Amino acid sequence: MNENSFIPFHRPSLGPAEAEAVTRVLASKWLTTGPETHRFEREFAAYVGCKHALAVNSATAALQLALEALGLRQGEEVLVPTYTFTATAEVVTYFRGRPVLCDSQAGRFNIDPQDAQRRITERTRAIIPVHIAGEPCDLNAIHRIAADHNLHVIEDAAHALPASYRGRRIGTISEMTAFSFYATKTITTGEGGMLVTDNDEVARRIALMRLHGISGDAWKRYSKEGAWYYEVEQAGYKLNLCDLLGALGSAQLAQCDQFFARRREIAEYYRQAFAAIDELENPPAGEEEPGHSWHLFILRLRPGSLALNRNQFIEELKKSGVGASVHFIPLHLHPFYAREYGYRRGDFPEAEDAYSRCLSLPIFPDLSLGEMERVVKAVTRIVEKNRKPMLAAA
Repeated sequence: MNENSFIPFHRPSLGPAEAEAVTRVLASKWLTTGPETHRFEREFAAYVGCKHALAVNSATAALQLALEALGLRQGEEVLVPTYTFTATAEVVTYFRGRPVLCDSQAGRFNIDPQDAQRRITERTRAIIPVHIAGEPCDLNAIHRIAADHNLHVIEDAAHALPASYRGRRIGTISEMTAFSFYATKTITTGEGGMLVTDNDEVARRIALMRLHGISGDAWKRYSKEGAWYYEVEQAGYKLNLCDLLGALGSAQLAQCDQFFARRREIAEYYRQAFAAIDELENPPAGEEEPGHSWHLFILRLRPGSLALNRNQFIEELKKSGVGASVHFIPLHLHPFYAREYGYRRGDFPEAEDAYSRCLSLPIFPDLSLGEMERVVKAVTRIVEKNRKPMLAAA
């Protein structure tokens, strides 16, 4: 690769196995949900260590189906972090529920269990912790709170494959867990997601509702083994995953451990490179290793240490040929959440602090050593050029 070429924020790891998987499905002439998707579900359940894995077309769909399965009703509340992508809270509004935003832990990104506990009311039904960047939340604290207040816990694990918490794989701890296979995720199907659970009744309900609420194996009705007759049991949704993407998922899942190991290597390289730079703050590594999945590497600028802000820093990186992004703009700063629920700037100081000075660097399995070195050099050069005199002399 040209040493002067632009290093994107993300580049998917795709190769012959993925090409063969797609070709196999095309040759089979069966494109929609079918044997490849169900194979992916079985393999994913075995990999995570859960009883049921139900493939859907996004992690958003998985969260939507989880809330439907617990019977969320109009006016009921769900605790969600403000420091997340909108999908986490958006799904609550599908049922005319109220997403109740919560602050981040001090100096970190994940939801603060104590802040969440303060926001519980008689209308609260559930809490959705999000494992930001792949660092597991404080699930012990969250589950204690949930047990005390009779709340459901639905994990948003869009970033957390294959993360673990205190020796247990994410996906085996809470009642329901949603995973994402979006283009930038640890394994990808382009678009896609998975809802995992050990609850037989929840699994049955989600299997029903993800495909129009129609009975049994209606997806087989055009196959030799199927039957034309089906019954509509509920007014469901169209959220199923097709076999083209299911086959991609299986091919990617077979490499998940390899992808994870490479992400850890890159994260450690970055952490060592930036540890001695006072103006930079490395991301939290979690309470244990290798618990963190390192879906993202979120670097933070120390307040007041540089003569440029986070936005300008990203622009300088871009000029140096390095792509970067921001994860996330807190939900309460978006027009919708401010307009609909009255949230304002200043309501969640820890999340706002993290957002104001964070940037996500490239971290993906195909990132070469040369590219890693270029990223570190670009970051270091920008810091040195913009270091404030008081720190330079310290």
